[in-house]
Amino acid sequence: MDQLDQHLLRLEPQPRQRVWGGRQLWPSDPPTGEMWVAYGPSRVAGGPFGGRTLDDLSRGFREPLLGSAVAPRFQARFPLLVKLLDCADWLSVQVHPDDDQAARMVGAGEPGKTEAWYFLEAEPGSQIMLGVRSGVDEAELEAAIRGGHVRDVAALLDVRAGEAVLVPAGTLHALGPGLLLYEIQQASDTTYRVYDWDRPASAGRQLHIEESVAVTRPIGPSPLGTPALPGGTGTSDAIDSAYFDLDLVRVTADGGSLAVDTAGERFHILTVIAGEVEVRSRDERIDLGRFGTALVAGSTGRYEIRAAGSATLLRATVPA
Repeated sequence: MDQLDQHLLRLEPQPRQRVWGGRQLWPSDPPTGEMWVAYGPSRVAGGPFGGRTLDDLSRGFREPLLGSAVAPRFQARFPLLVKLLDCADWLSVQVHPDDDQAARMVGAGEPGKTEAWYFLEAEPGSQIMLGVRSGVDEAELEAAIRGGHVRDVAALLDVRAGEAVLVPAGTLHALGPGLLLYEIQQASDTTYRVYDWDRPASAGRQLHIEESVAVTRPIGPSPLGTPALPGGTGTSDAIDSAYFDLDLVRVTADGGSLAVDTAGERFHILTVIAGEVEVRSRDERIDLGRFGTALVAGSTGRYEIRAAGSATLLRATVPA
């Protein structure tokens, strides 16, 4: 098995311009709606692997990079996609296929797309669409999709900063204005657009009515949760699913460093959402500011997260 020369991999963010985006993540015109911070084509920023992508490293160092429990399950691609989203307007109403549907409709080996959201900021009155209202059945949902009136059947939820929610494949959903959030998902960008608020159709924003009818299920919203932020240094579960785990991490100067261990089994993705941290392992050290993201290789074992003041992170991984 090839050995890694670098275990702490700071990743370059990749902005994506969107018609609904704002300017908190990246100043641009048209505005940046998404910042892709960790996925297969992410490039390493500095060190022996500087400029190489996670997909490239996954091919050459599969088990050391992904971890012994993850590597056998993901042969074709890096398994997760992590984004930051800045929503100045409603996103299109969307739905994503599950694994079986994606294999049939997109191609063999293509994964579905279950995702989750953690809300970093939410203006007063911010809302999301998630699932359908109680009593809506399959026939009513299909008619709403075909007739262009999904707003009549969709469930609307108020959201606040610090809340998290799982969005299973097959769930009707849309993000509203005034939200800044972290999104984690399976390594798929397969999106079927159900309704786009009567925006002008363009090559990149077509509706996918038949595909949406095929994969959308008449299910209600998943419950919103509020993971407890530790008072000192510590961690709290934010999302547990079959595809990814997400933890809220807090590190304070008076609480000392947070000792973490990959146990050789699973990589960790760290994204700072407040403050600044230093991550250390053996003779390696990287610094991360707000929205900075790094991958800690599965073979790392023990590592430490330190903060000069107080810092909060989100830590993502794949269940063992």
